[in-house]
Amino acid sequence: MVLLSLVASHHDLDLTVLERLSADTHAVGRELVAASPSIRGAVVLATCNRFELYLEVDDAQHAEAARAAAATAVAGRSGYAPERVAAHLPALLDTDAAAHLFAVASGLESMVVGEREIAGQVRRALTAARRDGTTTGGLESLFQAASRVSRSVEGATGLGATGRSVVGVALDIAEDGLPDWSEVSCVLVGTGSYAGASLAALKARGCGSVRVFSASGRAAQFASARGVAAIRHGADLATEAAGVDLVVSCSGAAGSLLEVGALAAARGGDARPLTVVDLALRHDVDPGVGDLPGVRLVTLMSVAQQAPAEHAAVAGARDLVRTAAADYEADRRVREWNPAVVAERTRVLGALEASLGAAPADERAARSLRRRTRTQLHGPTVRAREAARAGDTAAYAAALAELAAIEAPVVDAAAAPEPTLV
Repeated sequence: MVLLSLVASHHDLDLTVLERLSADTHAVGRELVAASPSIRGAVVLATCNRFELYLEVDDAQHAEAARAAAATAVAGRSGYAPERVAAHLPALLDTDAAAHLFAVASGLESMVVGEREIAGQVRRALTAARRDGTTTGGLESLFQAASRVSRSVEGATGLGATGRSVVGVALDIAEDGLPDWSEVSCVLVGTGSYAGASLAALKARGCGSVRVFSASGRAAQFASARGVAAIRHGADLATEAAGVDLVVSCSGAAGSLLEVGALAAARGGDARPLTVVDLALRHDVDPGVGDLPGVRLVTLMSVAQQAPAEHAAVAGARDLVRTAAADYEADRRVREWNPAVVAERTRVLGALEASLGAAPADERAARSLRRRTRTQLHGPTVRAREAARAGDTAAYAAALAELAAIEAPVVDAAAAPEPTLV
């Protein structure tokens, strides 16, 4: 098995490109597993600032074909040519792929280094793959290990403990133009997990009034469960936005929910300051809104430009991630290479038991034979597993050959003790 990851993120691409790559994300995983026999499984990780595919491929020789198939599948949804998609999705293999996912889950690759929202997004990506039937034992192991590493990094370095997040930085930027948080009136657009995180951040700051808007009609249920008010389904968002201090939008709907013309008409000549925070990768808010008089627009690009720089804990965190990835890959090799070792041991020990069954020895002699045989098997078994862990194919082959040369001792029926007559 080969682990292949294809990675596009805010580090290298404009967010508008990421938006197009992320179109209909989970269908890509289903399509690849259904159409490509060499691709055993797929997990898609798509967030506001990254699009990543994690594939389990049956053989290293098929990795490039798997990458090409993924580029074609993404191209069919993004409108880009497959060649351009391939250029936007560089490939990582095995240890490098694991190290990248561990770093992502630990918040080391985020716009806001150390943010914790990504850990939940990694878990939800695995859950979605399970629902779609595209996960495998190898991918399950990888993503569960990523969650463990994320917790270890936070515990060892404190990264994430401060609660820094994309939402937090966006609200930090927004508050410069707002009254005291206790006096702020806000419309929250969206009812997904990101909206939940945004509401929690608003409450933590003491936001005086939050009302929830949802174009899909889920506002009432979302708001009721969280102790805030809902805007009636079918209400005009521009009209609602014109009467508040702050709009935080993170619905990810297809197309803008807040258009510049509609907001301009709703505001009329009102000079009341309005801050709009658009955290959706697909732009819930028409970018032209930021050009209206009295309106300030904060976007993911604003967050990327003003997110805090890496600090001292990050170097230690990256060391932990590298070590964890190397250990994970070593353990994976041991699991993959071990069946041949187990088969040789089973052959020898099975033959011994068959011999003992055919020509029973006394119990003391049988125990002695078993002990000597296991001792003989022990050395090459340990050497084979150590070689697997180190990735030393030559040493592994030599140890396996030692095991293959071992034959079970033959029990001499003539030497078996005479039965005692009573």
